[in-house]
Parts: sequence; structure tokens; C-alpha cells
Amino acid sequence: MRKFRIVGPVRDVEAIASGRGVRIRRRLERLYGRGRWRKMKGVAVVELPDGTLCEAEIHWYEAHGIGRRGFKIKRIIRVLT
Repeated sequence: MRKFRIVGPVRDVEAIASGRGVRIRRRLERLYGRGRWRKMKGVAVVELPDGTLCEAEIHWYEAHGIGRRGFKIKRIIRVLT
């Protein structure tokens, strides 16, 4: 269960690691299937469980044909409301 909800588009998307550089690649393949896994980061507006809107740096894993999995907030950039 995610503890936040992404509101709007993710911007400034950038790959952090790909292929063998993704440390939990085996776990991702076991859970979701084989693919070209990449660890990504970007900035998005997120809604926290208490209803607060924040701009945050988020990290996730993605593979073609499987999609984005395992979102985490790495840092809060600024609080919007």
C-alpha cells in the first residue's frame, strides 16, 4: 500500500540505474516478471495521507510492458498546502 498519491504528471524524469545496476532486479523479476528494469527518479506533486500537497522527489522501478512499480518519496522539496 502506498502512503501517498501522485497528483498530476511526473517531471524531470531521469534514469538512475539500469540492467545489472538495479540492485533488486531479481526480486522485481520474481514479483512482476522479466524485463529491462530501470530505477528512475522524478519530481511530482504528491498528496500525503493527511491531505497535505507537497512537491517531492520520487523514485520507482519500471520496465517496458510491465510499467512503474515501487514508488517512494525520497525527499520533500516544498509543501504546497
